[in-house]
Amino acid sequence: MRRCDWAWTELNISYHDEEWGVPLHDDRRLFEFLVLEGAQAGLSWETILKKRESYRAAFSDFEPAAVARFTAKRIEKLLANPGIIRNRLKIEGAVQNARSYLNVKAEFGSLDAYLWSFVGGRAIQNRWNDHHNIPTKSAESEAMSRDLARRGFKFIGPTICYAFMQAVGMVNDHLTYCFRYEKIKKMK
Repeated sequence: MRRCDWAWTELNISYHDEEWGVPLHDDRRLFEFLVLEGAQAGLSWETILKKRESYRAAFSDFEPAAVARFTAKRIEKLLANPGIIRNRLKIEGAVQNARSYLNVKAEFGSLDAYLWSFVGGRAIQNRWNDHHNIPTKSAESEAMSRDLARRGFKFIGPTICYAFMQAVGMVNDHLTYCFRYEKIKKMK
């Protein structure tokens, strides 16, 4: 069974086979991926996957309304938590993103409706046969990044947005020879 080239450790294989690229429409999980992709900046995704459960515990299972209420005292407590990436800017960014999420939800009805609008509500089906051809950003991720920034979101550059889009199935970047490519392509 052939997989995308990056899925070679046990943790990455599990993530690749079960989650990566599956179209996601749950607001809480979309918020989780926004926070985790921002936390990953400068690090490996494997590092984030290893800390994912700690992130869920530390960030109230990514309930945006709860995270939006985090105080300076709570942020200081998170900075002492070895189970997450202890970067002040990333932690404060996650709290700010929760606050911005609430504004987006009020305006669009859901984070899902807002984010998926950048791809016209349908996953982009790419056809890559070599991982070297996969871009690190796209016109859609650049537009998403600009608009998220305008709305106060942090750690949402075009490359982070593209990785987010890949993770939540807005873009199918499984390699064409990967056993998941056709399965993901058929998902709505």
